[in-house]
Amino acid sequence: MAEQPWHELPPQVAAMLLPLLPELSAEIIEAVGTVPAYARPIEGDFGVGVRAGVEQALAHLVREIQAAGPVPRSDVYHRLGRGEMRAGRSLDALLSAYRLGARVAWRRVVAAGEEAGLEPATLYQLAEAIFAYIDVLSAESAEGYAMEQTATAGQAELARRRLVRLLVREPASESDLVVLAAREAGWELPRALAAVAIAAPVGRAAAPALRLPIGCLADQIGDLTCAIVPDPEAPGRRAELEHAVSAAAARAALGTTVGWPEAALSFARARAALALGTPAEPLIAARDLSGELLLASDLPLASEFAADRLAPLAGLSPGARARMTATLAAWLAEQGRLGAVAQRLEIHPQTARYRLARMRELFGDRLDDADERFWLELALRVSS
Repeated sequence: MAEQPWHELPPQVAAMLLPLLPELSAEIIEAVGTVPAYARPIEGDFGVGVRAGVEQALAHLVREIQAAGPVPRSDVYHRLGRGEMRAGRSLDALLSAYRLGARVAWRRVVAAGEEAGLEPATLYQLAEAIFAYIDVLSAESAEGYAMEQTATAGQAELARRRLVRLLVREPASESDLVVLAAREAGWELPRALAAVAIAAPVGRAAAPALRLPIGCLADQIGDLTCAIVPDPEAPGRRAELEHAVSAAAARAALGTTVGWPEAALSFARARAALALGTPAEPLIAARDLSGELLLASDLPLASEFAADRLAPLAGLSPGARARMTATLAAWLAEQGRLGAVAQRLEIHPQTARYRLARMRELFGDRLDDADERFWLELALRVSS
């Protein structure tokens, strides 16, 4: 079969077809209306598109038969494919209409060809040409459909990324703006969500694409990838996230579960948890590090607080300060039990007794106050 067999038809075929075009166009358009997806009046923009597609297809086929070669034509078939995608229909309906039109054309052309005295071999060649020509038009429409799919997917992805940025923006975005952006992104705002801060593996400039759970959104925020996870407490959701992060050899932290208006808070906590260090597990949860995050929330203030509470140790030599700091920590941990303190420090009980006496000289009655003991232990954790 020739690639474009209509180029090989004799010129009298074009002369036979030309008078048929108006009635044949009307008959094909009427037949298209029997395709279930197009079972509506052939009018408006839809009618204009159908008529243009049918009339241009027939006229162009005749011109190429006359020229015995390619003749320029419009991209109406690309546009028809794009229009089907925008209308939310599958491509099957349009391709069915093309095939139906080809059958209608063939029946009418056979009758006219026999009346005109065309040889059977020419009629067979004409049949081959009609159906091959429809295949070309179908391929162009399929390409237009695919191009529109790609463009739509790209627009949707941009809308989802914009929504991520709006959700975690500080100061917070206006609620109406977020709701509108979610509608444009085709994403239903959940009652609860959590943000995940994802860092690239060591040696890479950016994190690779992650296979996040269905329904998640993601965008690059600074040097981190921010993923928004709806319903983070759902069964198996944590395991899905851990698998995705592990498979990408990335590091990540899961922020606290919040309502969507507080997504920025969840992302801030996820970033802070990630900055605390590289955990052994692929995904750490800010909720598991709430105490550490509290202490790290204002580092200058925490340092000042520790220095103030541990001021009695400041005048000691470095070696003595290290010993007394360890003794204070052990005494607080063991609730003042001498034997347990000595065992924890791996020193003789007499040595422990001496250190505890020295510690009382330094801190005095503060050691007998429950609140003061709490603040001393907190100061030790901050300074460690």
